Amino acid sequence: MGGAIKLETRGLSIGFGGLKALDAVDLEVPEGEIRGIIGPNGAGKTTLLNVICGINRPNEGEVLLDGQPLTGLKTSAIAARGLGRTFQTSRMFKGMTVLENLMTGLHDRLGANPLTAAFGLASVRREEREAAAQARAALDFVDMRRFESYESAALSFGQQRVIEIARALISEPKVLLLDEPAVGLSLPRVAELDRLLRRIRDERGVTIVMIEHVVQLVMGVCDRITVLSSGCKIAEGTSEQVTSDPAVIEAYLGKELHA
Repeated sequence: MGGAIKLETRGLSIGFGGLKALDAVDLEVPEGEIRGIIGPNGAGKTTLLNVICGINRPNEGEVLLDGQPLTGLKTSAIAARGLGRTFQTSRMFKGMTVLENLMTGLHDRLGANPLTAAFGLASVRREEREAAAQARAALDFVDMRRFESYESAALSFGQQRVIEIARALISEPKVLLLDEPAVGLSLPRVAELDRLLRRIRDERGVTIVMIEHVVQLVMGVCDRITVLSSGCKIAEGTSEQVTSDPAVIEAYLGKELHA
């Protein structure tokens, strides 16, 4: 893509109970890129995202967004700097409608507190209307507006994945971290997700870093791919470069592509 570096990690290392989950991982993601992170189970992929967004703190190294350090900040402060995130498993709130679920993505921006909300102040009602309008705009963007009044549990797994992406977008992130967004999706749904990710990048200007096991999606939509194995970065490049790399074939792709 050739743009300025949007997200960067320098020498990230972290261990759990004597096991090194990440070992001096360097990552440079230019602005406007869709970057894939692949590797076998236990390679450290989710741990990498967790460190980037502040869920885990590294033992060594740092994370930078637009050249500014994020390491040590609370997850809420990192999100406020422009980092959005989805997770492997559904984080939809049961008993809430789709619209209400999306509005939770704005809770850090809303100025209401329990006391002002209890009195139903006009400013609170105005904030709620504005939040609902932003949530509906996000639903329009992902073509899910017709489901706004549905309870989240009534949606299919694939629909919930799209709603979670919409909820991450509602805070207008600069960088969106996606943890296996295509898991459990049919091939037609994977193709729809491919188109959605391209629109998020092209129309919203969002840089995307994505963990994914669905090879079709990774190879089709990602500009560059980073390969992890046992907590180390073993390769990086275009889909053609990583699929022909002997170390990648040995660690991961050979099992996936030649099974």
